[in-house]
Amino acid sequence: MYLHPTASGAKPRINPSYDERFRPSEGYRKSMPDIMDAAHSVIQGSHVPIQQVGISNFRLPLKIRRKKGGSHTLEASVTGTVSLEAELKGINMSRIIRSFYDHKGDVFTGESVGRILKAYLRRVASKDARLKMSFSYPILQESLRSGLKGYQFYRAGFEGVMTHAGEYRRFVHFEFVYSSACPCSAELAEHARDKRGAYGVPHSQRSKARIVLEETKGRKIWIEDVLALCLRALSTETQVMVKREDEQAFAELNGSHLKFVEDAARLLYQRFDADPRVCDFQIACSHLESLHSHDAVSVICKGVKGGFSADFMDFSSLVC
Repeated sequence: MYLHPTASGAKPRINPSYDERFRPSEGYRKSMPDIMDAAHSVIQGSHVPIQQVGISNFRLPLKIRRKKGGSHTLEASVTGTVSLEAELKGINMSRIIRSFYDHKGDVFTGESVGRILKAYLRRVASKDARLKMSFSYPILQESLRSGLKGYQFYRAGFEGVMTHAGEYRRFVHFEFVYSSACPCSAELAEHARDKRGAYGVPHSQRSKARIVLEETKGRKIWIEDVLALCLRALSTETQVMVKREDEQAFAELNGSHLKFVEDAARLLYQRFDADPRVCDFQIACSHLESLHSHDAVSVICKGVKGGFSADFMDFSSLVC
């Protein structure tokens, strides 16, 4: 046996042991083989460039700056990728992680992504790269009438892209959960009450909008600003702390802001299109229908030439 003693008592040919005291010298490190130095012939498959290669869901705690000052320390999930030329076997992925740890004590904003992106581009000697950090961002929200307060958590993120031409682009990701009350159902319920004295409850459902926006160069939009645009557009955000007067108020609020999924997309478009800090965007909405066994969905984009398209089909990720 190579690794295990036999029943007859023969010792294994290899003694698998870990030397806790061993520390590599500089000479030992230099002697270690690096597969990246291998000949081109070891590249498997077609010798073609790869548009993105890197790491995904690398996690660490980061300090995220708040608009009004101070910061939140949040668990962040990081995805970092670079392009790979056809003649290269691969990249040293640990360099992406090390670039991030060089800044682990910083307080992060969207601008921070660009500094890290440029640092790891130098380390991996690539021509273009992208970096995204995602997190759950808490904001204290007050109930509609009782004055109670509770934290709403928003899935958000910063993304930076360095193009092959050397252009840097900055993006903000944000998810907004709201209630959508059906205009058709509300009309039918009122018709039943008026014509037959029958009481009916219009259907409504939890819904989600996912916004990806590109910031205008030289302008900054905070996560709190993105939330404010969503609130002004849709009004009916789901609630955290609720007493009876808040539940009643929420029913009235939904009655005042009936909306189809088409309405939600256009209302959000109106707000984001008018904001000079936003140069482009894509918005995907999903209403998780309580009437139907399927969901109602919509996608809208600003329509910038060469910018975002309405190419979005991952609606199952909008379940909330």
